[in-house]
Amino acid sequence: MSDFRQQALNYHAEPVPGKISIELTKSAETAKDLALAYSPGVAEPVREIAANPADAYKYTAKGNLVAVISNGTAILGLGNLGPLASKPVMEGKALLFKRFAGIDSIDIEVKHRTTEDFINTVENIADTFGGINLEDIKAPECFEIEKALIERCDIPVFHDDQHGTAIVTAAGMLNALEVQGKNLHDAQIVCLGAGAAAIACMELLIKCGAQREHIYMLDRKGVIHTRRDDLNEYKELFANNTDKRTLQDVIAEADVFVGVSGPDLITADDLKLMADKPVVFACSNPDPEISPDVAHSARNDLIMATGRSDFPNQVNNVLCFPFIFRGALDVRAKTINDEMKIAAVNAIRSIAKEAVPQEVLQAAGVDSLEFGKDYIIPKPMDPRLLPRVARAVAEAAIASGVARIALPENYMQ
Repeated sequence: MSDFRQQALNYHAEPVPGKISIELTKSAETAKDLALAYSPGVAEPVREIAANPADAYKYTAKGNLVAVISNGTAILGLGNLGPLASKPVMEGKALLFKRFAGIDSIDIEVKHRTTEDFINTVENIADTFGGINLEDIKAPECFEIEKALIERCDIPVFHDDQHGTAIVTAAGMLNALEVQGKNLHDAQIVCLGAGAAAIACMELLIKCGAQREHIYMLDRKGVIHTRRDDLNEYKELFANNTDKRTLQDVIAEADVFVGVSGPDLITADDLKLMADKPVVFACSNPDPEISPDVAHSARNDLIMATGRSDFPNQVNNVLCFPFIFRGALDVRAKTINDEMKIAAVNAIRSIAKEAVPQEVLQAAGVDSLEFGKDYIIPKPMDPRLLPRVARAVAEAAIASGVARIALPENYMQ
């Protein structure tokens, strides 16, 4: 057993199993405390909430509580291992919510027979929470699940594997293209992978200015094109009217490669086919589509990003989801819409262009960081992410009409 594997198992098992617990926010030391906390005192907020459901935000923890929900059908890069096996990941997500945004979170793992069963289960418990983070649900069911829950629930529902990945990818991509002297509107893009993250990434890039006809998406059978008869409705959105069939066909003279697929699926020779000053996001985790060492040995003019923390330019969802929920919760947004996602993209990318605080350099273990090829995305420990992204998201929620309350005075200042 490797040292790291044993360290990971020990971390999750000791000194107590798991990574989260419940803490009290009120005194419970005296008989009067207990009378106020439970019977008979608890009847008073019950009556208030029955008369005005919005008072649940005043008298309970609903407004700062997010459910992290999975069925375990797409756990990390490990596949469909079932709901219970997903629990360490969901607890980990709850840990990140608390660590980075002060949001209380509880994990819920759902067994179900049909997609509708899952949707009904989540819908029926949604009122408990201020928001719902869906996680590790395979495509294409994840699209149907999220769409139905957004329609049925009166709180933000966000599938982070789709949109969190897309937001951080878009922020890094826009910055990388800027460094390379290119623009998204003209970029020829190859996307290897056609699952939830891939489709969400490409859709958000289109909303940020990419041209759909400039995108070539590939699945296990090759290029997704209009003459294929095996495409679901989501892949059909990226069916290109082309005679190109292979990765090598489409990567020739491409400006951008985005990988959300599997390890070691492109080669140095493939990269050599790309246009001058390419941008390569190889985001398969834990092993990318091509290792940075191989990529940089093949091309000295590229910008490279991966999902790993031990290389520059990590595409990490933690740059995004805690702060999006923070902003959404703080204005009681009904949903997380495109305007809020794009606001997050712009807030994240702007931070990377500014001077990096010393505390971030120390946490990253480096002497300096400057906007450029090796620094296009902020570091996860950057304290500016919380106020900047949360405020941008909250303001976008208000401007787009999905917020139910105004920003608190001096919010995130």
